Amino acid sequence: MAVPTAQPQRAIEAGRNRLQPEDRAVHDWYRFVLSFPPHLVRDYVRRFGLRDGQVVLDPFCGTGTTLVECKKLGFASVGVECNPMAHFASAVKVDWTPSGAAVRRYANEVASAVAGTFARQGMDEWRDLPLFAPAESAGDAPCLSNLRGLPAEQDQLLLKNSISPLPLHRTLVLRGAIDECGGEQLRRLGRLALASALVRSIGNLKFGPEVGIGKPKSDVPVLDVWLQGMRTMAEDLERSGGDATPPAHAVLADSRDANGALEARSVDAVITSPPYPNEKDYTRTTRLESVILGLLQDKRQLRQLKQGLIRSNTRGVYKADTDDQEVADHPQIGQIADAIERRRQRLGKTSGFERLYHRVTRLYFGGMLRHLASLRPALKSGAKLAYVVGDQASYLRVMIRTGELLAELAQTLGYRLVGIDLFRTRPSTVTGEQLREEVVVLEWPGER
Repeated sequence: MAVPTAQPQRAIEAGRNRLQPEDRAVHDWYRFVLSFPPHLVRDYVRRFGLRDGQVVLDPFCGTGTTLVECKKLGFASVGVECNPMAHFASAVKVDWTPSGAAVRRYANEVASAVAGTFARQGMDEWRDLPLFAPAESAGDAPCLSNLRGLPAEQDQLLLKNSISPLPLHRTLVLRGAIDECGGEQLRRLGRLALASALVRSIGNLKFGPEVGIGKPKSDVPVLDVWLQGMRTMAEDLERSGGDATPPAHAVLADSRDANGALEARSVDAVITSPPYPNEKDYTRTTRLESVILGLLQDKRQLRQLKQGLIRSNTRGVYKADTDDQEVADHPQIGQIADAIERRRQRLGKTSGFERLYHRVTRLYFGGMLRHLASLRPALKSGAKLAYVVGDQASYLRVMIRTGELLAELAQTLGYRLVGIDLFRTRPSTVTGEQLREEVVVLEWPGER
């Protein structure tokens, strides 16, 4: 028998977090690059022994992995999300009432409107556009004297060079047609398909530990890419259960104040993955599509968004933040934060972000404590909870055992620790050391 090598094992570990082909339907309409996988939701639905009529909550629902998978499995679900782009994606992905035929008619109407606009501008390749057929050429880009652009306040929010001028012009023409055709449900599908196309094909983005800018694209067949997304949506909706499936909805709210967004004693189980304590700015990950869709209009709205998030990175820290006071007396969190600050001073690191490393560590766990406290009134007695979290060493290589600390905080609030399951290991981008991604499993015994 052959002995497995390290390389296949690393491939297996990476594969555990990937979207499997059989899970693609609906999940892949739009999702974060590092979203946790649907099969993990199925694993804990089975482990928790959930029954018909029970409700699953994802208080950090992101782009709706838990909600969509529960809908497929036949369970009602609710999500809480503060990022308006992620919340929009979740809300659209769990509305399966539009028919595939209606989506196709709508896409054809939009395509015809876009074709007419560009025909008037002398772009002949847009004339007589057939539905779901190649229409644009990304070769010789037409010369346009008056390209559409974004208002200055919105343009300033974008990462520099995240989208080239001609693809932006095409995108804004398409966005206008999306918003002028069809009814509201169909428009929402059209906007989500555009958001996905922006990230995957239209923009110049590249993704690693953080979002960055890749090679600029002088032109992109924007309408073709969007039509492909709409065709996928139509096909998935034709295979779905339609409005006969269990209800699912997403609430736009701060997860640290979950009680205000949820009905009392309404939740049977929680399956979620909160942000990890690292330097990943989740608002940058969704910035391009948030601005193009008009979900972020100016710096004030961006600041408001960041203030509603768990403080998991230094770009979202503000002087008025007080979540760190929630864990002021927790010895281990204090020791980790102090170790980070001592190492910063020893290494002579003086940037503004580096000076905040120790504080954001306290703010993160204080925010998670607030979240767990606010969640209790919504939980039924005996509710089971699964939190997917990861160890981190982003702050000057000081190790943060996120799962262990989260489990300790939960127990101070009356939760019972069932166990900490290893999901996978992954190499640290800072040290190369294998870090654990774990599932902290809790139970809420009820108020005493």
